[in-house]
Amino acid sequence: MKDHINIIGAYLKRNMLLIIYLLVSSCIFFSISFLYSLPLEPTVYSLVLTYIFAFIIGITDFFSFYKQHITLEKLKRNITIADFSFPIAKDLIEKDYQELIKIINESKIEILTNNEKVYRDMIDYYTAWAHQIKTPIAAIKLVLQAEQSKISSELLEQLFKVEQYVEMVLQYLRMENMSNDLLLKKYSLDHIVKQALRKYSLIFIRKKIKLNYKELNCHVLTDEKWLTFVIEQILSNALKYTNPGGQISIYMENNLPNTLVIEDTGIGIAKEDLPRVFEKGFTGYNGRLDKKSTGIGLYLCKRILDKLSHKIIIESEIGKGTKVKINFDTVDIAPD
Repeated sequence: MKDHINIIGAYLKRNMLLIIYLLVSSCIFFSISFLYSLPLEPTVYSLVLTYIFAFIIGITDFFSFYKQHITLEKLKRNITIADFSFPIAKDLIEKDYQELIKIINESKIEILTNNEKVYRDMIDYYTAWAHQIKTPIAAIKLVLQAEQSKISSELLEQLFKVEQYVEMVLQYLRMENMSNDLLLKKYSLDHIVKQALRKYSLIFIRKKIKLNYKELNCHVLTDEKWLTFVIEQILSNALKYTNPGGQISIYMENNLPNTLVIEDTGIGIAKEDLPRVFEKGFTGYNGRLDKKSTGIGLYLCKRILDKLSHKIIIESEIGKGTKVKINFDTVDIAPD
């Protein structure tokens, strides 16, 4: 009802000049009739007929206005940037506006097309770069592995970090089309987690961090490649922020079914930072301490787990460590 009143109000406002003209004309007509002492009955009769005619015209015009409004409302809800058609223009000004909008739309389409091409070219370039850079990294690794020394061990650790950054770039680039890359199957969670642990085994040894691993004995419906990347990112963060001699524990949560826990005894996350840790580019207090932090890792983890219909929860306390929980109960899709 309120919408109809608003439409009627908009119509009256649009035709306010004509309404004022009609009222002023009536006053002039009455004034002249009075001055010339014309009979009142034909005067009133003429005005009544005039108003009836104006009312019929107004009602017809209002329904045309209302129909045009409804058409435009539907157009706003269903419009695409490529194709839309306006209601028939009522006059030259409306036609001019419609043509102007079409010109602007065509310009917008052209800009979006060009931007999409530039974006695609950029994605292709960085994807190719990320793949190509792996070759010299592998070659450097072979050279360093052939020479057993303290310096080569240090360089191998730094090279490992470079590999992780390159892998993060690749996953970031693939994120947009992640749905096309998913292969959902039942996997052993032990197998996936142990893959990630083997990858970081040298850092565990080098930093003398104890691993407390309890057999998970759990099978989950997921994508192995993407979930492995998430586990690796979480382990990478745990290792980065856990001081030498600390401990990382991996186990299944007792109180929550099908929930993996990766717990460290690191520096922890500030309470005020916890609600924002999954935001893109957010580094928080720890990021200000570690100038190299990018704020991308947990953002990618959250997006990937959302796509996989898993949940991630982080609990932390400054100086005591962090718990990252991944719950696999929310999967509602069938495996391939």
